[in-house]
Amino acid sequence: MNLDNLLQTLVGKLQGWVEAFVEMLPNLIVAVLVLATFWFISRLVYKGVCRALDRVQTNAAARDLMARIISVAIILLGVVVALGVLNLDKALASILAGAGVIGLALGFAFQDLASNLISGVGLAVNQRWPFKIGDLVETNDVFGIVKKIQLRTSTIETLDGKIVILPNRQIYQGKVVNHSATGRRRVDVECGISYGDDLEKVTSVVQKAIEELNGRDQSRDVQFFFTGFGDSSINFVVRFWIEYDQQANFLQAQSDGIFALKKALDDNDIMIPFPIRTLDFGIRGGEKLADVLSSATPSDP
Repeated sequence: MNLDNLLQTLVGKLQGWVEAFVEMLPNLIVAVLVLATFWFISRLVYKGVCRALDRVQTNAAARDLMARIISVAIILLGVVVALGVLNLDKALASILAGAGVIGLALGFAFQDLASNLISGVGLAVNQRWPFKIGDLVETNDVFGIVKKIQLRTSTIETLDGKIVILPNRQIYQGKVVNHSATGRRRVDVECGISYGDDLEKVTSVVQKAIEELNGRDQSRDVQFFFTGFGDSSINFVVRFWIEYDQQANFLQAQSDGIFALKKALDDNDIMIPFPIRTLDFGIRGGEKLADVLSSATPSDP
């Protein structure tokens, strides 16, 4: 094949491609308009679904997830229609068949990713379990406020301002403590009094001091228990409940309880003892230091 024949063949191919493009141009324009229309519809549906779910008090993560899934489904439907306009139905069937085989292979290769995605859907759809955005939770050795629930990961901000991103699979399959779920929390204040104090008086004084605290849940009684004999004190714990929506509430209530307890004990001459150590002298113990020293001092000749 000489150069002239090669050029004629190339020009013929180009002419054929141009003619095919010109013939397909109207359909191509229609396909682009179809895609643009479906994209516009998906945006309207996304906003409409968000507003509708807001009325039934669906949590923010579930609302965004469900609206996004519906929006993507509409766009995919637009792609199918556009390919039909371009007479690429057979190509679409081949693409879907190939995608199925590839998807099966990728499913084995990315099991952790798929697990995280499924767990993310579960976290978002559940209304209260195990948590929602804004809850104070403890999971996987992380204690903080839930900021985001995404398809693959969840974001938690610790109380000292650090951002921790956890895979949803670890959260969904692990232990989760939700401190915000009930809206209330118990505060325990532990202390000890000397062995010489009247235990009945201590009980009355402590309970009265805690009952007068501001912010205490008045519907629940203050609980007081002696817990044991310590080295230098008789120990007790006093318990009361508060409304709880953030960690600062708990810390403030705990601080108020300690302050009120110390003041009440001081006002009623009840001692919180320091650690006491008793030194025994002699082999059997119980002997006075002076006696031990005198017996150890050699006598004058």
